[in-house]
Amino acid sequence: MTSAASFPFHPISAPDYVPLDKLRELQSDRLVRMVKRVYENVPLYRERMQSKGVKPEDIHDITDISKLPFTMKADLRDTYPNGLFASPQKDIVRLHASSGTTGKPIVVAYTQDDLNVWKETVARALVGFGLKKEDIIQNSFGYGLFTGGLGLHDGVERLGATVIPVSGGNTQRQIMLMRDFQVTAISCTPSYFIHLIDKAKELGFDLREFPLKTGIFGAEPWTDAMRKKIEEMAGIRAYDIYGLSEIVGPGVGAQCCMQEGLHLFEDHYYPEIIDPETCEVLPDGQEGELVLTTLSKDAMPMLRYRTRDLTTIESTACPCGRTIRRIRRIARRSDDMLILRGVNVFPSQIETGILRVPGTTPHYQIVLTRVDGLDQIEVRVEVSAESLGDTVASVEIFRRSVTQSIENIIGLRVKVTLVTPRTLERSEGKIKRVIDNRNA
Repeated sequence: MTSAASFPFHPISAPDYVPLDKLRELQSDRLVRMVKRVYENVPLYRERMQSKGVKPEDIHDITDISKLPFTMKADLRDTYPNGLFASPQKDIVRLHASSGTTGKPIVVAYTQDDLNVWKETVARALVGFGLKKEDIIQNSFGYGLFTGGLGLHDGVERLGATVIPVSGGNTQRQIMLMRDFQVTAISCTPSYFIHLIDKAKELGFDLREFPLKTGIFGAEPWTDAMRKKIEEMAGIRAYDIYGLSEIVGPGVGAQCCMQEGLHLFEDHYYPEIIDPETCEVLPDGQEGELVLTTLSKDAMPMLRYRTRDLTTIESTACPCGRTIRRIRRIARRSDDMLILRGVNVFPSQIETGILRVPGTTPHYQIVLTRVDGLDQIEVRVEVSAESLGDTVASVEIFRRSVTQSIENIIGLRVKVTLVTPRTLERSEGKIKRVIDNRNA
C-alpha cells in the first residue's frame, strides 16, 4: 500500500487537515447563516420549517441540524425550474440540469462564489489522488448540462494541471490523445474506462505501457472488486470521486491515497446517516442512507438532502492525516434494490460475485423477467475463449463457478449465461446494468 508520506501536504488541501474543534465551529457558523438564508428566500423551506415549529433562531450550532426538514429529489422536480433558488437571477452565473428522462429535469444553480467552492473541492480531491501541477488530465466526463465535465475541468485548472477537455465518445480518438499527449490521468465513468481498455486492445495497444498512472472514476456505482480489476487491467491507481448534481456535482467527496473510504469535504457538505425507513439519525459506524446539507452554497442551498445512497460514516482516523470524515464506498442505492422472491438484492452484490471468479470480465447485464407470477433473474456475463478452455465440460465448470459465487453472496440461485466478448452493449456515459422486463 502506498504510504501517506508519498503524497506530501499541498496548500490546496489545507482545509482537509483543520483541527476538529475548528471544523465544528466553522460548520456551525455556516449552518446558522444558511438556515437564515433559505428561510428568508425559499418558500418551500420556510413552510416546512414553520410546519415543524422551527425558526432560524432555533438553530445555534451544527448539532441542531436534526431539527430541520428533509429535502427529496421530488422537491426539485415539483419546484421546477427555479422554485428552490435562494439568489436573485442576476447573481446566478451558471445552470446545470439532469436529462429529465423520468419527468421534469433537476435544475441546479450556481453563483460565482458557488463555482469557486466547487473548483476548490474538486482540486482538493485531485490532490488526494496524488496529482500535481505537472500532470496531464484527460477529462472524458460529458460536458454540457451534466455536471461531471465542467466540474472536473474547473478543478483541474484550479490545481494548475493540464486539462484535455475531450468529453465522452469517439473512443478511438480518446486512445490516440492518451498516447500522443502523454496523458497521466483520466476521468470518466468506470464502465467507460473498461470500454477504453477493450478498444485499446483491439487497436493493438496496452494501456499498461502508456504514461497513464491515475484513474478518476465516478457518476455510477462500482465495487471494490471492479476497482481492483481496473487497476490490474490498466496498470493504474483507480480512485473514486463522489458527487451529485443536487448538491454541486463531483467533488462532494473522494478517496485519498490510502483508498480506504471517501473523505467528504464536510466544511461545505455536512453528512448524516439515517435509517431510510424511520429517518432516525444513526451514529457513525452504522450503515444507512447518506443525507447531505450544503453549508456554503448561495444560489440553491440544500437542507438535509436524502441522497438514497447507502453507506457508513467511518469514525476512525484516516492514516493520511486528514481530519474530515470518510464514508465507505457507495456501491448501492436504496432505490436500486431489487426484491426477488422476497430477498433484497443489489446489483453491486452480483458484480462482486462475478468478479470473484478468475477469468471473468467486468461486462455483465442483469435481466429480470416474470414467469407464472414468479420473478426470474438471468445474469449475462462476457467471457473470453482463453478463460473457458476448449471443452464443453470446462465451459460448464466455469458457468457453475460464477453461479455459485453469486449465490454465496445473495442467497439465491440465478441463471448465468456466458456470452462472447462484445455481446453486451457498451456505454459512453452511465451504464445500464439492469434490464427489467417483468411488466413487459
